[in-house]
Amino acid sequence: MKDGVLNILKPPGMTSHDVVACLRRIYRTKKVGHAGTLDPAAAGVLPVALGKATRLLEYMTAADKEYRAELTLGYATDTGDDTGTVIMIKEMASLPQAEEINQVLQSFLGRSQQVPPMYSAIKIDGKKLYELARAGIEVERPARTIDISSISLMQPAETRFVFSVTCSKGTYIRSLCEDIGERLGCPATMTFLVRTRVGRFSVAQASSLEEVAANPEKVLLPLDWGIQELPALHLSETDCRAFSWGQHPTVEAALTEGTICRVYANERLLGIGRYMQQGGCLIPEKVFPESF
Repeated sequence: MKDGVLNILKPPGMTSHDVVACLRRIYRTKKVGHAGTLDPAAAGVLPVALGKATRLLEYMTAADKEYRAELTLGYATDTGDDTGTVIMIKEMASLPQAEEINQVLQSFLGRSQQVPPMYSAIKIDGKKLYELARAGIEVERPARTIDISSISLMQPAETRFVFSVTCSKGTYIRSLCEDIGERLGCPATMTFLVRTRVGRFSVAQASSLEEVAANPEKVLLPLDWGIQELPALHLSETDCRAFSWGQHPTVEAALTEGTICRVYANERLLGIGRYMQQGGCLIPEKVFPESF
């Protein structure tokens, strides 16, 4: 079985699950998973894990993300993008100028609360929101904390413009577009979306499914490639043995309480540990004992 990660360039028109299914056929394995779902109409970076790397997906999804989105003013849909049914049309008396748009965009910087769209895969009482939405049922969705670290206007053009945004996990760009339109005084819809980065996975280095199929070995990245943002700890042979047995070895590290770390036996990933400052011990969270 192959172990590693892939930086996939998802095309528009495919679901993230479609991409996984295609890669299962290419690599002839069922153990494939993706980090951070992209809507079918969206394109861009989709991190994918194979084999043992699927156990590391939760750490890849925590990374920040970058997008470029096109927003169109004047109408709203039930999905928040142009794949949905139009539910509101309103012409603006005058189009906002670039300066006004920039001011509105900058007002979203920092932490805020965002209500997820009904057409999303979030589960409430065991039901996915999009399943409820398709059944004509709308439920109250609790707001979630999001963090936008940068947002800027890229290309204004009459009733539509392109902006770039760097944001935290769990940010819905469709909802952000609707909120931007509200502050501009007009309904708005996301009409195009490309994800340009997830952590260190960038669109410039992403591979298409055709490129993967042509050379599956070449594009497969190492097991720990997608978690390089985590600090690394290299353990002695004795501590490696203790860690792999589920014990809590004592280590010296300038880390804060509860820091998640990559743990290595020589240069091979042994697992993921949580550093506890009190007592200086390392608690195993994921272990790959065959690495030791």
